[in-house]
Amino acid sequence: MRQNNMLAMILAGGRGTRLYALTKKIAKPAVYFGGKYRIIDFPLSNCANSNINVVGVLTQYESVLLNSYAAAGQRWGLDAKDSGVYVLPPREKDGAAFDVYRGTADAISQNIDFIDQQNPEYVLILSGDHIYKMDYEVMLDYHKANHADVTIACMPVPIEEASRFGVMITDGNGRITEFEEKPEHPRSNLASMGIYIFSWKALKESLTALKDQPSCDFGKHILPYCRDNGKRLFAYEFNGYWKDVGTLGSYWEANMELIDIIPEFNLYEEFWKIYTKGDIIRPQYVSGDAVIDRCIIGEGAEIYGEVHNSVIGADVRIEKGVVVRDSIIMRHSTIGEGTQVNKAIIAENVHVGKHVVMGVGEEAPNVLKPNIYGFGLVTVGEKAVIPDGVTIGKNVCISGETSLEDYPDGTLPSGGAIVEKDGE
Repeated sequence: MRQNNMLAMILAGGRGTRLYALTKKIAKPAVYFGGKYRIIDFPLSNCANSNINVVGVLTQYESVLLNSYAAAGQRWGLDAKDSGVYVLPPREKDGAAFDVYRGTADAISQNIDFIDQQNPEYVLILSGDHIYKMDYEVMLDYHKANHADVTIACMPVPIEEASRFGVMITDGNGRITEFEEKPEHPRSNLASMGIYIFSWKALKESLTALKDQPSCDFGKHILPYCRDNGKRLFAYEFNGYWKDVGTLGSYWEANMELIDIIPEFNLYEEFWKIYTKGDIIRPQYVSGDAVIDRCIIGEGAEIYGEVHNSVIGADVRIEKGVVVRDSIIMRHSTIGEGTQVNKAIIAENVHVGKHVVMGVGEEAPNVLKPNIYGFGLVTVGEKAVIPDGVTIGKNVCISGETSLEDYPDGTLPSGGAIVEKDGE
């Protein structure tokens, strides 16, 4: 280890169940964001910009694409001597049966040997599915100044929303005296962001002591152990932009926020760049008849119709007579002539036929997963095919190759669902 002697471990193995149609075949950190990036680009870019040279990425669910993507450390400048991105899927060990990661802390515990090999003084624990910019070196300086064993990044939230988070209660010096996991009546508005710096000695002690704890988790097990055993826990207050894009609504909202002339979360700042895969793609093309208003348009896109208040990914084709509003369309997708798209999330490699109408009518709860497919959205999974001439309501989900027979009377009403045969 060199630079700040801190190793980063990114937890990127979760299923992302609340983005189901978008994460059915790929891991959540590999989902596209902002027309160009993948979600994992953000914590990896933060690491690179914070002079962290070695990063472990812990993968598990539908990890093939994510493994190959994250392993190319040169995208973030992490491919020089004594640096690198290490992909760490579950593995079989001598004398033990193959096991999966069972809890956030268990994933770290199964990789103690890797951490020991790097010999860090500090270990930074990150989630692979948050959108933000943060200088982890500043947080490390705070950790050192307080002689902390554990530092937890926290963000002030409206008190009425605090019950959705783990809440930290601190003394006048920032030391954590108590914490509450999603309290019904929160006594603080300081919410944990799921970003931790541990002194490696303290973390290793905790992991070793709790090695037999089923589904060992940082919030439920490691932090209480540290508190109960006299460790020094401090809250590091962060006041920048941070978004957990764990639901379709928050994912859609975060993309839409990028469209402002001066967005709250600015992807164009030179001093803190977000790095991603640099595909060589032809320039975008906008026809003379096209109309574009408040949009992000990716490289290689071809626009012949109208696009309003939307995020369009690379190599997307919008045909003549199309009107797209308030939508996210990911790379390599095609929208057929005369189609209307209203408030939709369309994943990559989707083909939408001609004269389709999407996102109309009154809202109704989704028949398959009402807690996931809401927010008035149309959600279309990757590689889906939608036939010509159909009408699609709100709060619907579509996956796989569909045909006219899947749309009674040519309609998928609000709250409807069409999934592949192996779907739920």
